[in-house]
Amino acid sequence: MLTVVSDTHSTDTHRLSGRTLEAVRDAEVVVHAGDFMRESVLEGFEREASRLLGVTGNNDDAAIRRRLPEARTLTFGGCTFAVTHTRRGGPTALSLFGRQRDADVVLFGHSHRPTYDPGGEVVLVNPGSHAQPRGNRAAHAEFEARGTGVSGRLLTVDGEVFEEFTVAPSA
Repeated sequence: MLTVVSDTHSTDTHRLSGRTLEAVRDAEVVVHAGDFMRESVLEGFEREASRLLGVTGNNDDAAIRRRLPEARTLTFGGCTFAVTHTRRGGPTALSLFGRQRDADVVLFGHSHRPTYDPGGEVVLVNPGSHAQPRGNRAAHAEFEARGTGVSGRLLTVDGEVFEEFTVAPSA
């Protein structure tokens, strides 16, 4: 399983709980789409996850910026995922970012709003924020390899699935 979180916005701990904490502990790979805020929070995620791939967010301190890139690409379940915190220009800029990396999915954060958007050339997924939802559902995303491609879902911290989808790798 690939677990995706974002926008922790903490100065001391990872603030993981419930199903989100279980998903981080159970995942083969955990992606954090930025805004840990402090290095101690990044280190807390590293203790919980068997493999953590993070990117920096606009609120991350200098220690995190020295350790993590602004963007990265990974492959899971035959699909290519491009990860960033945000891109000026909204969905169009995110889609362009994904196309430049031959991605099937762009994982992003920043808005704290869990989002699944299949409308462009690249699927856009924002896991929301598990710790500071700002009026949205506290959430994360999970992906599982399924033959060719992945199945994905957005879940609340309590484990309620509120969006399910599949992504096939591009040819």
